[in-house]
Amino acid sequence: MATRRAFMTGLMLATLLGATQQAMAQDKVIRIGAPLPLTGALAPEGIKQQEGYDLWAEEVNKAGGIKVGNDRYKVQLVYYDYQSATPRAVQLTEKLASEDKVNFIFSPFGSGATKASSNVSEKYKIPTISSTGSSEQVYDQGYKYLFGTLNSNVVVSKALTKYFKEKAPNVKKVAIYSRNDLFPLALATSLDDAAKAAGYQVIYFEKYPLNAMDHSAALTELRAKGADWIYVSGYTDDLIRIRKQMSENKVSAPVITMLAGPAYPEFTESLGDIANGVTSVTWWHPALRFKENDVFGSTENFVKLFQAKYHKVADYAQASSSVAGVVLQLAIEKAGSIDPEKVRDVLANTKFDTFYGPIKFGPSGQNVTADNPIFQIQNKKITIIAPPDVKAGDLQLIK
Repeated sequence: MATRRAFMTGLMLATLLGATQQAMAQDKVIRIGAPLPLTGALAPEGIKQQEGYDLWAEEVNKAGGIKVGNDRYKVQLVYYDYQSATPRAVQLTEKLASEDKVNFIFSPFGSGATKASSNVSEKYKIPTISSTGSSEQVYDQGYKYLFGTLNSNVVVSKALTKYFKEKAPNVKKVAIYSRNDLFPLALATSLDDAAKAAGYQVIYFEKYPLNAMDHSAALTELRAKGADWIYVSGYTDDLIRIRKQMSENKVSAPVITMLAGPAYPEFTESLGDIANGVTSVTWWHPALRFKENDVFGSTENFVKLFQAKYHKVADYAQASSSVAGVVLQLAIEKAGSIDPEKVRDVLANTKFDTFYGPIKFGPSGQNVTADNPIFQIQNKKITIIAPPDVKAGDLQLIK
């Protein structure tokens, strides 16, 4: 059944791609490859990326395409489903580069698959933008062609520890529970480092396997430690499951933080009242306000266009995917060329002002700007509690 489903998904994508190619045959085209997990465990995240890319491409093409010198080029996205399997993501990135001859690449979902596939784009010297890889370990390879729109896990962790140190001074003991996977574990490790540096006592740090369904034993042990702050990292389905089991096992603390699932509407929709009180940090939020000369024009307009197209509110993964396209577009237009070396040089040396906020790629290729919003779910809604210029409420400790 799974094989048939994967075959049908691939057939559907190929059919759509063929129709798009035929429609664009008369246009000058920039082809951008994107291997995504459209089926399997990471499908919710992969679909978010696709939504962000599609919205950007649609707006660009409606506006006449990307200006390259005196010409206009339409955007053509080439998708493949890697079925949430990292080795498959690497294989399909190779196919995009060697067989499909795409001009540019958007990375797979998350830090693990992005790091694994980045050697392919480096080998073929194809500028590649990751919209969902925040772990420093992705960008420590000395590669010249990989760029990431999310700022680092270290920045995120320092923002959290600084905030709680000020707003919850009686919180002293931290328990960390992490999925044993590159992105969640990198988040957890950076929180461990930041917490210790800020004077917290880390009394528990355990990892759970990728396929873990029952967390009751670990949660019982965690409860016995008497933590003031429980920090859990993982993907959306993990965190929903763990939060439910925390409630069932009466595991709580004045501060409960989860990354990065609470940023997604699915988290609160699935959990209802027991989502309340959970804190998190995100890389972008619709409450931000930037007005810039990109294809969206402003944060507010991006939010409006996304709502109109998908009938839901955008989260950071979708916005980061759209801004990956915006940054690539701005780099191409500034270079006046689709030559990969010229575009790469612009990406490496330019600060981009976008609807998402400012983006500047540091020496490693990772975004070094952003003031990450910290939020808490209150009354089953995301409430921004920092930074001050966009906050909509204050921290509520869990009783």
